[in-house]
Amino acid sequence: MSRIEPCFARLKTQQRKALIPYITAGDPQPDLTVSLLHALVSAGADLLEIGVPFSDPMADGPVIQAACERALAHHVTLHNVLDMVREFRQQDADTPIILMGYLNPIEVWGYRDFAEAAAAAGVDGVLTVDMPPEEAGELAAALQAHHIDTIFLLAPTSNAHRMQLVGESASGFLYYVSFKGVTGANRLDVASVAAKLEELRKHTKLPVGVGFGIRDPESAAQVARIADAVVVGSVLVNRIAELADQPEAIAPALTETLAAMRAAIDAAG
Repeated sequence: MSRIEPCFARLKTQQRKALIPYITAGDPQPDLTVSLLHALVSAGADLLEIGVPFSDPMADGPVIQAACERALAHHVTLHNVLDMVREFRQQDADTPIILMGYLNPIEVWGYRDFAEAAAAAGVDGVLTVDMPPEEAGELAAALQAHHIDTIFLLAPTSNAHRMQLVGESASGFLYYVSFKGVTGANRLDVASVAAKLEELRKHTKLPVGVGFGIRDPESAAQVARIADAVVVGSVLVNRIAELADQPEAIAPALTETLAAMRAAIDAAG
């Protein structure tokens, strides 16, 4: 078992919702990533989602695309990302870590070797955007052998059959994309998300996190009322971009932004 299931179980007993921030590893420079992860935990993060830089991040909007480009300019690889996780674990053995990225770097490494290395570094879950459950058997088996959860995306276009398939294939939690499109857009329709989550819960007992379009404390609170977890990415990555030439200011800025969302989520009950 990874750290993810116990984390959600603990939050459920506390009647709290999970806050999952996303940043891209190596952005704006590799030596900042670990300290930023610790800052996010101090601001109220329950789980961490780390983006693996990729040259063609097709599910991501301009903000995260630019973050990938900044990280790749420093030649940050999947191997480097696992090094960052390993360093983070020297001070934090408890906060679950999810890697979010694309299949190519994992495929090049080899599924079994990657899973072994990821587990040794302290990874708890892997979300591979372009790996559908129909094709994920070999990778999922390799991850499962090392107690790493396989996390899948679901979208507003997902039908009942798809929900059932993903619910049976996934572990840890399900990631529901709140609208059709890429990250960073401002299209959050909470009523539509709520209706879809009600349908989705007929097909799974896994916790459901909602991401895409959560930009401020108000939207975070709205999502917290209907989901088990709130995933926040582009607004944090955008703050990093704004302060890229002031690296010492990034951690305080992320802490302030995330702490406000944490307070709003907790107040939402």
